[in-house]
Amino acid sequence: MSASRYSLAALLASSTLVLGACGVLPYGKQAPATVVSAVGAGGTAIEAGTTTGINDRANDVVLFALGLVETGYRFGGKNPEAGLDCSGMVSYVYQKSVDMQLAGSAADLARQGKPVPASQLRPGDLVFFNTRNKPYSHVGIYIGDERFVHAPNSRGKVRTESLKSGWFAARFEEGRTYFE
Repeated sequence: MSASRYSLAALLASSTLVLGACGVLPYGKQAPATVVSAVGAGGTAIEAGTTTGINDRANDVVLFALGLVETGYRFGGKNPEAGLDCSGMVSYVYQKSVDMQLAGSAADLARQGKPVPASQLRPGDLVFFNTRNKPYSHVGIYIGDERFVHAPNSRGKVRTESLKSGWFAARFEEGRTYFE
């Protein structure tokens, strides 16, 4: 075997060992994942932030939600082919990604789950907003790094936003978790 082929074989073998070791740490002792990425409906690359200690189900929710970015909006919409509204998107994501039934309006969803302070939000939690001078009138899925995915309104498509700046920052009400 030539030196270059030997080096390539050694590199592949060591890469396999390193990559294979990534999944062997017990839950809670894993290092933070730096980037979780998905591709949106238009083929656009989307990134979520650091995901320290999230469980597999919450990670599935985040990745599925990110895959819906650029999907069209439709009031009352409950599937991506017809379009999604905020609560329809949340229901669809939870059903398809983790087989969890969450149904109803944003206000209905806010009555479910366990309240979470903003400082303790984890990816996969739901975030609620007062967007029409009405409590819990909008909902999104928290993805980490103070960002969330949501279906905004008839003038927009599913997209990510910041919890800490812009229009939604002043309208944030609370977070809720459905994974405990």
